[in-house]
Amino acid sequence: MVFVLLATTGWTAVHRPEGGTPLRATALAAWAKARLHGRPVPPADAPVRTVARFFASLDGAERARLAEGYPLVVGNLDGVPVATRYEANLHGLEQAARVEDARSRDVTLTPADRALATRRAHRFASLADPGRQILAFDPTGGGRVAEVFGDLERARRVSVIVPGVDTDALTFERSQRRLTSPVGMAESLYAAERAAAPESRTAVIAWAGYTAPTGVGMDAATGRLAFDGAVRLKSLTVALPGGAEVALFCHSYGSVVCGVAARELPDRVTDVVVAGSPGMRASSVEGLHTTARVWATRDEGDWIADVPHLEVGGLGHGADPVSPDFGARLLSSARARSHTGYFAPGTDSVENFAKIGTGTFASIVCATGDDACRREIPGADQD
Repeated sequence: MVFVLLATTGWTAVHRPEGGTPLRATALAAWAKARLHGRPVPPADAPVRTVARFFASLDGAERARLAEGYPLVVGNLDGVPVATRYEANLHGLEQAARVEDARSRDVTLTPADRALATRRAHRFASLADPGRQILAFDPTGGGRVAEVFGDLERARRVSVIVPGVDTDALTFERSQRRLTSPVGMAESLYAAERAAAPESRTAVIAWAGYTAPTGVGMDAATGRLAFDGAVRLKSLTVALPGGAEVALFCHSYGSVVCGVAARELPDRVTDVVVAGSPGMRASSVEGLHTTARVWATRDEGDWIADVPHLEVGGLGHGADPVSPDFGARLLSSARARSHTGYFAPGTDSVENFAKIGTGTFASIVCATGDDACRREIPGADQD
């Protein structure tokens, strides 16, 4: 019965395998043998504190040496200073672009593979443009990327975009339908935050740091990829520099990732916001076991409302986060226009997101038309 329901709402599309190159696997093997002045480097899976202590003991030249020599490890290693990660990922992107450019001219590959390599080479070159702050880059499979907008090291509040299906290195940014990509969402949110609180020190991260489902197929109907994504999301939030408070903005399947991660998130995550959610793999806010405020919104024309909000035998993601019984704070998303419009400028949704991201809660517009979603927030009536 559950399978039939999922099929009728488009959740059984065929999974498409990912392509890519094994650069990171090679880099990890080299890192495992690496030494600096005869001293072993921390394992790639070492705790954040261990990594942070090691890199704090290095001078600038030593950090740069590791960033250049092992970019696809250092650039993705939580606990490494932000500036060193930016530098490492620039090297990693340039390396990956060269490999893909060579593949694009390899006549032993199929025309489709050469065309894909050309697209990846162009994307990686674009991500390496001067001024971009790439916090994470892994070309494996479809690719994982994270980019920072603003000054992450000085920020007092950090917003993280957690996107949904069909997110990889190629779709991380788009020239057409820009606001359906993590970069477009993050740029729009950052601009809205600057407008909402010009003097605040904020940063926004476009985080495509997990392997997202391809299409609305069986991977999108289960939590398998969300559980891996939750581990990565927790690591990101723990490793962010300074003492900044963090708000997560979780779109579509990204809300499943946030729901799974919720109980393991550090206390610095003060707000979890879900938009167009198929469920958070919990029956209520209490079931998330988080100290963060949980907010939810859904546009009236969003097709996700037709997805069965249940979980049986691993299929489906549980209760509807915008249902009254779930207990989330319900935000207005007026003018959002369906499933992909929540970050569009001028919508209630992105303006509400910006107010949450900057901590200016008093002017948030609730879906109920009253102040219900703002109640019991300290200082909200003084913003």
